Amino acid sequence: MTLESENNNQGHAPRQNGGTVVSRYRIKDLPQHERPRERLRDLGPAALGNADLLAILLRTGTARFTAIELAANLLSRFGSLNNLAQLSVAELSREHGMGVAKSAQVLAALELGRRTASWRDGARPCITCPDDAANLLRAEMQDLKKEVMKILLLNSKNEVVKVMQVSEGSLNSTVLHPRETFREAVREAAAAVVLAHNHPSGDPEPSAEDISVTREFRKAGAMLGIEVLDHIILGSNGRFASLRERGHFD
Repeated sequence: MTLESENNNQGHAPRQNGGTVVSRYRIKDLPQHERPRERLRDLGPAALGNADLLAILLRTGTARFTAIELAANLLSRFGSLNNLAQLSVAELSREHGMGVAKSAQVLAALELGRRTASWRDGARPCITCPDDAANLLRAEMQDLKKEVMKILLLNSKNEVVKVMQVSEGSLNSTVLHPRETFREAVREAAAAVVLAHNHPSGDPEPSAEDISVTREFRKAGAMLGIEVLDHIILGSNGRFASLRERGHFD
């Protein structure tokens, strides 16, 4: 037996399949202790899996799948919530059962989660070591399929005032523009910056290009009185490399 759509509740008769009645369940036909919303109410959100939490956001399913099945299909197709969060509304809305409204709802929730993890209690994160920068960006960057460069703009207390994306490149390279990057840093009156990018291969080992780019940014920053504190490279499984720790800032 399979599950019926939440929104297919118009009293439709069971479908006939070669003379055999195929009965389908809707989420509301499940026992209350198995329904995602009721489980969240009774047990708290931490007790639910990703598919159940995503199903609550979706609210309704389709004629073919319940909201839980839609959520499970999305997670199976894209591999993780992080990968799902990288999609645009247009990309996500092309998936079965996902329109513009549902896609916007899901992506808004994922972005709120990311911001909650990065900016707890409204306090500005403070970068005191490479681990601080890596922890701030890891959730949103380590599973990206393309190489993306971001820059942390810091005030005189090394607090993050803004995180901006500098560029997005191919799987193994990205085009950087120090001049445009530092224009924004000047506009925000940044005292220092931290560069960060991901390696889609999962290996955070710095390349010759990474080292060269770091030197160019340090030169550009020095001319403007904005120190480049570090360049963090994020790999998979929590791994990262700090070019300062590797001795490339000597």
